Amino acid sequence: MRGLRGRAAFGAAIVVCILLALGARAGAAPSARQAPPLNGINFISVCGFSHRGNDDPIVYPDRPGISHDHSFVGNVSTDASSTLTTLRAAKTTCQRPGDTAAYWAPTLLVAGTPVPPLDAIVYYRRLTDAKLEPFPAGLKMVAGDSHAFTPQSLLVTYWDCGAVGETPRGNKIPDCGAQNLRLTVNFPDCWNGKRLDSIDHKRHMAYSRNGRCPPGHKVAVPAIQLVYRYALPPVEKLSDVYLASGSPFSAHADFINAWNQAALTKLVTSCLNQYRHCGTGSPSARRA
Repeated sequence: MRGLRGRAAFGAAIVVCILLALGARAGAAPSARQAPPLNGINFISVCGFSHRGNDDPIVYPDRPGISHDHSFVGNVSTDASSTLTTLRAAKTTCQRPGDTAAYWAPTLLVAGTPVPPLDAIVYYRRLTDAKLEPFPAGLKMVAGDSHAFTPQSLLVTYWDCGAVGETPRGNKIPDCGAQNLRLTVNFPDCWNGKRLDSIDHKRHMAYSRNGRCPPGHKVAVPAIQLVYRYALPPVEKLSDVYLASGSPFSAHADFINAWNQAALTKLVTSCLNQYRHCGTGSPSARRA
């Protein structure tokens, strides 16, 4: 009798284990469905070169001529005295008419001569699992380090040539031959939900890791990837190619959200939060 009871108890234990395993599998499936792939989820704003100037309305507001030279794309009015009101009232070089944001990066020089970018391709990407919020109106961000004398993280900024993936990403300006030189700067995608700026223009923002925002910066926002494209003249030596900010490692970029807020909200809601790729918004390829 004891043997029968022991075998019965053992069999019941096996059944319980099987049921628990099946329950665990059933519980795991929905979470997998709730996290679609993030790769390629973006919308794009293509913006032409607007102007150059020794102005920086984030770092040196109302102090014209103080900054190193910058090349501005997007909003055509960006200068040292720019505000959300002045930017919203101005025109844009971007193909998306709602994108009146201000973007700028240090001017590229070849033997002291400025080389304006051909254009800038601005990717608004989704890198977190959390629902994204559009940037609040007037948010300011700086990405990269204008004072860097050593290589920065390739997750923040890098140089390459031609189309995506054709050349390795690197900290140094490469010899691109007949191809276009490209500077990429990645902005942080997590906001503290409190301030539109901070004393160093960075600490109100943070980069996500493994699809999550860090404590203190819980508001997930679009991840801006700003890509400047250049057609260089013939160059005798690569040391003749450098940034106006100084060191070849000093790549950085700035952003002020002066988008038409309704247009930005629509793109974030209908594209990024719906896990859709919405293209450039050009008449021939408009999807959003």
